[in-house]
Amino acid sequence: MSSAITYNEKDGYIDGILRGYYSSILNSSQYLNFTQCETLEDLRLQIGATDYGGLLQNEPSPISTSTISERLTQSLVEEFQYVRSNAVQPLSKFLDYITYQYMIDNVILLITGTLHERDTHELLDRCHPLGYFDTMPALCVATTVAELYNTVLVETPLAPYFANCLSAHDLDELNIEIIRNTLYKAYLEDFYRLCESIGGPTFEVMGDILQFEADRRSINITINSFRTELTKEDRQKLFPTIGRLYPEGNAKLALADDIEQVKAACDVFHEYRAFFDVSGSMRTTEDKFFEHEVFLNRQAFQQQFNYGVFYAYIKLKEQEIRNIVWIAECISQNQRDKINNYISIL
Repeated sequence: MSSAITYNEKDGYIDGILRGYYSSILNSSQYLNFTQCETLEDLRLQIGATDYGGLLQNEPSPISTSTISERLTQSLVEEFQYVRSNAVQPLSKFLDYITYQYMIDNVILLITGTLHERDTHELLDRCHPLGYFDTMPALCVATTVAELYNTVLVETPLAPYFANCLSAHDLDELNIEIIRNTLYKAYLEDFYRLCESIGGPTFEVMGDILQFEADRRSINITINSFRTELTKEDRQKLFPTIGRLYPEGNAKLALADDIEQVKAACDVFHEYRAFFDVSGSMRTTEDKFFEHEVFLNRQAFQQQFNYGVFYAYIKLKEQEIRNIVWIAECISQNQRDKINNYISIL
């Protein structure tokens, strides 16, 4: 990793911009104001009183939760694009890697559309804007999965993950979630290697974040594969070869037949032990995953001179958007007893 002096020389400006963005993340008193809103129009006014400003003021009434979600996401994308346009190597490559996870979801969406013979041009509107790449419309030209596979290999940054893990035949035969998890496994391992090569505080911060993300995926794959046709051998192939559970914990997860055996595999890590203790709590295991993810991403900002803050900021803002949409849905559906079940960030 570059010294502090060269970090500031190359990345100091954009690091300062990002930490300025971070200061605009909503606090608990602003969420309290949101939860006291009676209608979505009230919520629009309260959002306008935050750093989002007039983002929603020109939207026609009545405003919908989907419109709120789209506008907030677009705001995040514009911030990211500004940061990316001002970044130089190796930060620019690091930021590109952040977008690959969204590209995977977008390509999977187009593959699903192709398999079900849907008009893939319509699916472009549903793609995540952070995962949009210049040649994505070229994928819509493909009419068969084989054509789509060949186009992905030529036109997208995901080519190495497809070429090394999947064949055109796999896209036709495998369950779409198996394809998604195979690509995510390759992506996480590759991203981990990139952070390792950068080293220093970046690897300290991102190592913990990516290891947790790998473990979360391994746990979710295990739980979701119960009572399905996925064999234990195939299940283990989907587990990333990084993370605190690797290799002993992953081996136990591969053999697990029920949730109790999953808990036993995770029990050796006190942070993970709490994920499965949901007795007397409104929080689900998934909620506790999100809470721990927020904790790790907030920790990134305690370190100076690291690229992990760029990844952490995107994840924290995504959680903030999920929180606002959750509150908006509760208001819209008059489910006020559940309105406080969002994940606190600050």
